[in-house]
Amino acid sequence: MKPRHPHVTGDCLAVSDILQRIGDKWSLLVVQNLGEGPKRFNELKHHIGNISQKMLTTTLRSLERDGFVTRTVFPTIPPRVDYELTDLGRELLIPVKGLAEWAIANAGRVSAARARFDGVKAAA
Repeated sequence: MKPRHPHVTGDCLAVSDILQRIGDKWSLLVVQNLGEGPKRFNELKHHIGNISQKMLTTTLRSLERDGFVTRTVFPTIPPRVDYELTDLGRELLIPVKGLAEWAIANAGRVSAARARFDGVKAAA
């Protein structure tokens, strides 16, 4: 059976793929932190807080692979490594900031909706 809108499938897959990459908790926090400028690994770890070294390494590698972050190694002793957003990563900040602002502005409404829903479910 032929899909009625074949272009939609490709678009949906693209959106899903990108949202899986950036939609996790750590990727958004890394992108947001690097939006302030280049940072070293330990600076990022300190600013983000509750992230393990392994998870931060994995997240940075994934963001680098997808073209959102660059990694620059400086030949010092010990080696210095800086992480920075690429142009693509800086473009990503626009919708990320918009989503964050929306979430902050609507957190109360979402909480109220959850409370109403949970109250109805508990009464049933």
